[in-house]
Amino acid sequence: MPSRRVLKAAEAIREVVSMAILTDLHDPRIEDVTVTYVEVTPDMRGAKVHVSVMGSESKQKTCLKGLESSAGYLQSKIAQRIDTRYTPRLKFELDQGVKQSIAISKMLREVLPDDEVAPTPPDEAAMDEEAGIENPPSEADN
Repeated sequence: MPSRRVLKAAEAIREVVSMAILTDLHDPRIEDVTVTYVEVTPDMRGAKVHVSVMGSESKQKTCLKGLESSAGYLQSKIAQRIDTRYTPRLKFELDQGVKQSIAISKMLREVLPDDEVAPTPPDEAAMDEEAGIENPPSEADN
């Protein structure tokens, strides 16, 4: 299990990289990116940044290339935030978790008949209304 110091550094790196991608990077290759989590080596000399990129596989590869080319800039931003002897070298890796969950959801919809799909509980429907999400009316509403 990583030490508390390493976990805090990983969270700080995730915050810095996320904000820099959102506000500072103007590379057209870097779009629709979410930093899911960061793994830092125990000696804090390396960090693996897991990112989720929405889009086709070619768009994901292009985005990873853009992130790799901006790694030096992102490392300088991290050096300003984290006071350590060494600034971790960044390595970007595609996180397939979101893509896999969408694929599983799609398979479940195909396998389960429509009448087995559970209706939205009332408390979730109320939360959807507060968030501004419109649900289609069900047959029970008529």
